[in-house]
This record gives sequence, structure tokens and C-alpha cells, in this order.
Amino acid sequence: MNSWRNRLHEVIFEADTPSGKVFDVALLWLIVLSVLTVLLETVPEFQAQYQVQFKCAEWVFTGLFTLEYLLRLIAVRKPWQYATSFFGVVDLLAILPTFIGLLVPGSASLRVIRILRLLRMFRVLKLVGFLEEARGLQAALRATKKRILVFLSVVLALVTIIGTLMYIIEDGQSGFTSIPRSIYWAIVTVTTVGYGDIAPATVLGQMLASVMMIIGYSIIAVPTGILGMAMVKQNGTLSTKSQEISTQACPSCGRDGHDADAEFCKHCGQPL
Repeated sequence: MNSWRNRLHEVIFEADTPSGKVFDVALLWLIVLSVLTVLLETVPEFQAQYQVQFKCAEWVFTGLFTLEYLLRLIAVRKPWQYATSFFGVVDLLAILPTFIGLLVPGSASLRVIRILRLLRMFRVLKLVGFLEEARGLQAALRATKKRILVFLSVVLALVTIIGTLMYIIEDGQSGFTSIPRSIYWAIVTVTTVGYGDIAPATVLGQMLASVMMIIGYSIIAVPTGILGMAMVKQNGTLSTKSQEISTQACPSCGRDGHDADAEFCKHCGQPL
């Protein structure tokens, strides 16, 4: 049983073996074709002419991806850890929309989420340097999450206050029919999007809108600066602690991204 499972793991998870490379390349092509099918299915001309073909192709893709997902769970010794990993969740989300579409019409278009599975190409094509950069970005986001949360809380309070003031100033006119709708205008203005569907008509309202626009430029720079400093600091840390990343996947939980000299999985602790 272990020998059969090890062989299955080698084919499905490993990209350095000939059989694993063939499997991964074929999988990437299936993902690309399935995403193209979803995109073309929404074109009215194609939908009217090839509706049956699109349905058949979708169920073929879903069947293959479902079989692949089940084989991945069988190939690892701890299937739950793989199922809750990033790629495990993405693999599951790749097949769920087709079945949900049977109950909720229109939701089948969410199948385009399968494009996230193309992230596997970094491992398949041995572009492991990109994985290291992704880890640096992830670490920078984690280091700044508290600052970003405080910043978003301040912005939320600001748009609520200014939206309420605008509702009072405009007296429910010019589209400011409620406080929630006025807050929507404040969010659109402070982010410098400016749809133009709502605009103040009074002089006082236009003055407040001008202040909001100027504040918007300052607000945009804050999270950029916070994340930028964290990334610079993180890049300095990575440069001093540079490690080559291996493409090997853990035979127990199926996760990859280990250091080249690692002997144990950093996620589950099992030998590699």
C-alpha cells in the first residue's frame, strides 16, 4: 500500500521526475483549456451555437479535476492537512462551482477561479525563485496587518463622518438621499475613483467635497508607504538569509516550498 501510494505521490506531486513532469504539464493545459471554455461560454454568439459542446466539455473537465483532487488526497498520508492548504482549497474551489451551478443558476461562471491553479507552473517549471519572492511579500503583509487595520479603521470613521455631514448639507437632495448613500459617495471620492453618479450642488457641499478629494491623495500614500517599508525590510532579511527552495512536496501533507537542505517538512514535521 505504501509503495503504491509513494508511486502515486511521485506522479502527482513531484515535478522533477519524468512521469511527474508529464502529469503537471498535462494538468496545466487542462486548466488553460477549461478557463478558455468558461470565457468563451459567456460570448453570446458562441453560447448560442456551441451550448451543448460547452456543457459536455465542462463536465469532462470537472470529472477530470475531481478525480485528480481525490487522487491527491489518497496520495498523501495526512489528507486533511493538504485539503486545508492553499493549493488544496484552490483545487476544491476549482470543482465546486460546476456542482453549485446545478442549484444556483449563474454561479457556474465562478469556474474561472481555476486560473489560480496555474500558480503551480512556478514549481513545475522550476521557477522556485518566484516562490521565495512570494514568501517575502506574504511576510511583509503579515508584518503590517495591524497598521493597515488601524489605517482602515480611521478611513472608515472618516468617510462615515463626512458622508453624514454631506447628507445634512445637501438636505437629501442631489442624490444624497440617505446616510449610507452619502457614505458611498465619500468612499468613491476619497479613493479618487469619482464615478460622478452623485455630486453636491450646494457651495458648502462642494467645499467639503474639495477637502475630501485632497484628503484622498494623502490617504492613498499611507498604505503604500507602510507596505513599502515592510517589503524593503523583508528584502534585507531575505538577502542575508538567502535559501534555495526545493520543488519537493511533502509525502505526508503534500505541501512544498521547503529549503533545499531541509530533511523534515516545516508544516507537519514528517521526513521528506
